[in-house]
Amino acid sequence: MRLTFAHLALARPLAVLDLETTGVDPARDRVVEFAVLKIAPDGRSQLCHQRVRPGVPIPAAATAVHGITDRMVDTVPPFRVIARSLAAFLADTDLAGFGIAGFDLPILAAEFARAGVSFRVAGRAVVDALTVFHRHEPRDLGAAVRLYLGRDHPNAHAAAADARVAAAVLDAQVGRYGLPPTPPGLHATLVEVDVGRRFRRGPGGGVDFAFGKHAGRSLADVARTDPGYLEWMLGQAFLDDAHALVRRALAGQPLDVPNPVHTRRPA
Repeated sequence: MRLTFAHLALARPLAVLDLETTGVDPARDRVVEFAVLKIAPDGRSQLCHQRVRPGVPIPAAATAVHGITDRMVDTVPPFRVIARSLAAFLADTDLAGFGIAGFDLPILAAEFARAGVSFRVAGRAVVDALTVFHRHEPRDLGAAVRLYLGRDHPNAHAAAADARVAAAVLDAQVGRYGLPPTPPGLHATLVEVDVGRRFRRGPGGGVDFAFGKHAGRSLADVARTDPGYLEWMLGQAFLDDAHALVRRALAGQPLDVPNPVHTRRPA
C-alpha cells in the first residue's frame, strides 16, 4: 500500500508503532500485541502486526482497555521468538507514534533486552505525536478561556482574574457538555476515587493503585502483601482523601468511596 502525505517528508523509512500490553511498567509488564507501520520515503508501506504470548497473566484492567484475554494469546509465540525478526524490520528506521516516548519505547526496549536482542534509539529520529499535541495545543487556563468563552485572558496568573475566569469556564463547560449543575454532581462525575487520582476503580469495583510500583494492583491486596508501602504513603504529601483510603486498607476496613458530604440542592 502506498501512502501519500500532505506535509511529512521522509528521507528514510519511518516506523510508526503501537503496543498493547499487560500494564505500564517496563520492568514488570509485557507486550501482548504490536503493530508497526513502516513507511518508505516513496510512500510504500508495510504493516507488521502480531499478538504475542506475554508469559504472565493479563490483568482484567488491561483487558478492559484493549480487549485481549489470556485465552486469545495462549497459542501465539512469545516475544523472544519474534524479537530478532522485529528488530530487523525496525532496522534503519526512524520511529514515530502517539505517546511512544513515555510508554511504547520503554516497554519495547525492555522486551528486546529480556530476549537478548539489541535495540537502540540512538541514531534514530524519534517523533512522538503526543509531544507535538501538548506543545502546540496548550491545556492551560488561557486556552480554556479561548475555547469556552471565545476571548483572550490578558490577566493570566493574576490570582483574582484567574479565579473569575475559572468560574466562567466551569459554567460554560456545564452548559456545553450537559454536565450535572451542582458541585457534588460534578464531583461524582469527574472524581473516580480520590481527587489526586492516586487510585482508580478496579474492574471488579474495588480500589486499585493508579501510580507507582503497585499500579494496577488492588489497594486491599497491597495492604496484605506490602503494608510498609502504605505506611510510607501516609508520610507523603498526598491529599487527605487518599490517606483516608490507605488507613482503611491498613485497618482491613471496607474501601467504599463516599460521595461528597455536601448534597444540598440549590435553591
